[in-house]
Parts: sequence; structure tokens; C-alpha cells
Amino acid sequence: MSWETVIGLEVHVQLNTKSKLFSGSSTEFGKEPNTQASAVDLALPGTLPVPNQAAFEKAIMFGLAIDAKINKRSVFERKNYFYPDLPKGYQTTQLAQPIVGEGVIEITLDDGSKKGVRIHHAHLEEDAGKSVHDNFAGMSGIDLNRAGTPLIEVVTEPDMHNASEAVAFAKKLHNLVVSLGICDGEMSQGSMRFDVNISVRPQGQSELGTRTETKNLNSFRFMQSCIDQEVARQIDCLESGGTITQETRLYDGDTHTAKSMRSKEEANDYRYFPCPDLLPVEISDAAIESLRKQLPELPEARKKRFMADYKLSEYDASLLSASNEQAHFFESVVDLCKDPKLAANWMLGEVAAFVNQQETSLAKAKLSPMQLGVLILRIKDGTLSNKTAKTVFAELTKGDNQDVDRIIADKGLKQVNDSGAIEKFIDEVIAANPKQVENFRKASPDKQPKMLGFFVGQVMKVSKGQANPKQVNELLLKKLAS
Repeated sequence: MSWETVIGLEVHVQLNTKSKLFSGSSTEFGKEPNTQASAVDLALPGTLPVPNQAAFEKAIMFGLAIDAKINKRSVFERKNYFYPDLPKGYQTTQLAQPIVGEGVIEITLDDGSKKGVRIHHAHLEEDAGKSVHDNFAGMSGIDLNRAGTPLIEVVTEPDMHNASEAVAFAKKLHNLVVSLGICDGEMSQGSMRFDVNISVRPQGQSELGTRTETKNLNSFRFMQSCIDQEVARQIDCLESGGTITQETRLYDGDTHTAKSMRSKEEANDYRYFPCPDLLPVEISDAAIESLRKQLPELPEARKKRFMADYKLSEYDASLLSASNEQAHFFESVVDLCKDPKLAANWMLGEVAAFVNQQETSLAKAKLSPMQLGVLILRIKDGTLSNKTAKTVFAELTKGDNQDVDRIIADKGLKQVNDSGAIEKFIDEVIAANPKQVENFRKASPDKQPKMLGFFVGQVMKVSKGQANPKQVNELLLKKLAS
């Protein structure tokens, strides 16, 4: 039987406000456990929550960026459940009247085609604390520093049909919220976490299959692996005559395995009711329009500008404009070297490979726009060949704020452009390879370009890679033809 996968996501986006959603407690990451949870965060008797205006503004900016409906009246409910890291015994969230309504986020598929993923809504809520399982033998610890941190939970429609589409959406959402400046995007710190709802159904069937939800994935790689595994598990189960149980599952990033955690709850299990401590929040048209004017340049607009201003292909522009970090680095390099195409080639080639290999980010990489810009200038002015430039790049990425020109001088990498010196290298190669010279001269014109590569390689070897390749080619052809 042929199966169709159906995927919907619930994404927790931690808003980068300085204080929590309903208290003045700091949201700074990495502090000593339980030092940033106030009496309000713990809902101690006599305390009352006060909504954080900045959280509302950031949520509205997200809604505007995806052209979603902004609900001018939003209401908070209590979602009741017991868990050790939920100190109140309930979570303050939005159900019936969320702040952001329907919208769409467009993604690019592997074949280059476009697809819109519908957003059902995005609601404001407070985060729970964190259970710590690896610091105490046979016990778990509870850190409540995160309790009360503001989130928007972005809920999609079940519009994705494979892991690649889900990951493409997750990356697009990540780039969007970081570009907006409403989230730092540090997934390793829990700033974005993905709950993945997965079901399968026979191809052509309209009715959805029974779904499972895998919670708290915090990397794109984990999401890809989790979806592939869960789809295979469900298909194997159904083809063996079994049934899928609606349940919540957990994925272990260390072992790359998932397991059942509990049966899936329904909304009525949480006994939602309006929070008696919080009035409905009314948002004016003027406030919404003011925030609309504050929207920064978003990735899609930036991509179009890169294509127009720098004459980049849509593919290159898409990659370079996807994140603020990448875009700002690229434009800083171009400002210096004045060669957008060469800058793009290096950014998407050597730089991207280095960042991926180190599993880091541009901000944390041991490379500055100034260093890359100067490196490209040295290629353009003939000081370096592409090959020797890669040697210099490898040295730059070792850190210590190294200087391009200093590396060139210390390692003797300056390109040889003197035609007399290059002719000497060529004469040496021709003298050492009489048989190959004879074969070249006897060969038909259509075969000679391929055979020339041997001589170019030998000259570059003799010159220790420093001879100007363009001049080598030109002078070799003259010498071999004479």
C-alpha cells in the first residue's frame, strides 16, 4: 500500500523580553537555578500577575510579518495540569481568543517550488520551569528560572507531508523570528522548541489517520530524524495489522530513539477556564499600525533586494538573506571588496563549509567580515590565486585575529605574476616531459585542451602553487605551439 504522511507543528518561540510575561523577574539565561523565580512566578497567595507590554508587541510583530489577522481583544485562560516544573499547578495561556489569528508562511521545497504552510494561530503563554535529570544520581532537579518566560506558540495546519517540508518550515520560522528581533533563536538554550504531530493515511484518503505528538525537539537534525523514524514506525505498525495509539512521545537526541511518554490529552482534560486575575487585553488600531512601521527588513524582502542590487541568482540570494547574521556578514564583505559574486561564492563555499564543520555560527566563528573582504581583495589584485587563498583562509579560521597580508608574507604565498619567472617554470616542465610535449603537438585541436591540464599542474607544482594560473595557461599554449 502507498502511504501519505501528514505533519503539523506546534512551535514554542521564546520571546526575548528582559522580564517575564507576568512579573518583573529577569529572563537572562544561564543564571544559578531558582534565582530568577519570584513570588508572582510561583503564584504565591496574595500575588497578582501584570501583563508585559513588550511581549504583546513582539507577538503582534510576528503576526504582521506573516500577514495574519491580529485579534484586538485577547483573553488569558488557565490550563490546569500537574507537573513538577509547573509551580502554579496551571499554565496561563490563550485558547479561545489568541492574539494572532490565521496566516501563511511560504517555504521553498527541495525541487525549488513554493508552498504555503497555513498558520492556524499563534498565542501568548508563559513557559514552564525545567526538569534536570542528569545532575543527581537517581533523582531529578527542578529549575524554575524559566517559569513565566513569555512564549508565542505557533500552531500550523497539517500541511506538511515529509520531514524535508517540516524542516524547511522550521528553518523559515527560525529565520523570521530572529530577523524580527523577537527571539534570539538559540535552540540549544530552548529558545525554540518544536512539537511534531505525525500521522499516516493510505494515499488518496481524505480522512486523517491517528496522530502522535513528539515533544520538545530543539534541533533541525533531530526533527528530521524523529519524523523519519515515526513515519516508518506507524507504517510498519499498520501494515502488520496493528493500530496507532494517540499518544505523546519523547525523542532522545543522544540515542536517536523515541519512546511513548503518555496518552495524548484532549483540551477538556486541562479544564481550561478564563484566568480570574487577568482582564481581557484590548489592542488599538493605532498601536498595531505603530508596530507595523517598526518592522525591520524581512528575509523575503532582503532576498529581492540582494537579487536587484547585487545581481545574485535567486538561489544564492535566498541563502544569503535567510538570517540577519548571514546577511549582515555578506554585506560587510561586499562593502569592502566591491565584488558581490565573489563574496557570495566564498560565503556559500569555504565559509559555509567551515561553519558547518565546526557546528558553530558566523557570530561565534573565528572569522570577521574584514578578514574575508581583504582576502577577496588579494585575489582580485593578483596577490593570491584561488588555491593559495584557501591556504590563507585555513590560517584565518584558526583565530587570534590574524592578518591576511601577514599570513601571505610569513608563508611566502604571494602569487608570481612576472611573465619571465613563469616562463622559466614552463621551460623546466617542458624540458622534463619531452614525451608529453610530443603527444600534445601531435594531438588534434579538440584533444589539446584536456592535455594542457597536465602541464598546468606540473607548472603549479614547480612554482609551489604561486604562479598566476591565467598567465600559465596563456604562456604554455604559446610555448607548446612553437
